[in-house]
Amino acid sequence: MRAAGAGRVTTLLVIAKEPVPGRVKTRLTPPFTPVEAAALAEAALADTLAAALRTPADRHVLVLAGSPGEWLPAGFEVRAQGEGGLDERLAAAFAACDGPALLIGMDTPQVTPDLLGPGLDFGGHDAWFGPADDGGFWALGLAEPDPALLLGVPMSAPETGAAQLARLRDKGLTVGVLPGLRDVDTAGDAEAVAALAPWGVFGGLHARLAQRRRRSTTSTTATTATTARQISRLRP
Repeated sequence: MRAAGAGRVTTLLVIAKEPVPGRVKTRLTPPFTPVEAAALAEAALADTLAAALRTPADRHVLVLAGSPGEWLPAGFEVRAQGEGGLDERLAAAFAACDGPALLIGMDTPQVTPDLLGPGLDFGGHDAWFGPADDGGFWALGLAEPDPALLLGVPMSAPETGAAQLARLRDKGLTVGVLPGLRDVDTAGDAEAVAALAPWGVFGGLHARLAQRRRRSTTSTTATTATTARQISRLRP
C-alpha cells in the first residue's frame, strides 16, 4: 500500500495519566515513595510534552486520563481518554484524528524532536513503529488512523510490540521503524533513562532523589554504628 496523508493535517498525540501518587509509576515503589514516583511521572511527562511541542505538527494533543495541572504547557489541546482497555483507548485516540498521526506515551522522557520528526513523515511509509526495550512500543504513527489496526492487540505484555508490528504488516502497510527506546517502568529503568538525559526535568529530579537516598543511607549507617558503640560501652 502506498503511503497516504500528504498535505493533510498532522497530529502528534501524547497519551498520559494525571501524575497522582499511588496511581502512576507504582512499580517504582519501592525504593521511591508514592509521592516521589508521582513526581518522577510528572517530570517524565513534562519532558515528553516539551519534546512534542518542539516537533513540527499541525496539532499537538494530550490524550489524558485525569485532569491537567500546572505541568501542562500552552500549545496542547486536551482530550479525555476513552473507555476500555489500552488497545481501545489508543484506537479511540487515533479515531479522533482527521489525518496522519503519531502517538507516544509518557514513559520515554529521553525522547527528542529528532526522534519524533521522522514518525510524522509519511512520504514513503504507511506507518511508523517505535519499539521499546521491554517488548512493547513507545511510538506508533499511522498515515490513515484506522482503529482496527489496534483493536484486539494484546497490550502491556512482552509480545505487545511484535503483535502490533505484525498487525500493521498483515494489513499490507509499509512500516518504517524508529530507534528503540527504554521505557521507565522500574527503578532500574529510571536510573538508566535519567543517565541518558541528565539535562531534562526527569534526569534532574532523579539525581536529586538519588542523592537524598544516599544521604539517608549514610545517616542510617552512622546512627547504627553509634548505637553499636554505645551498647558496647554498656557491656560488663
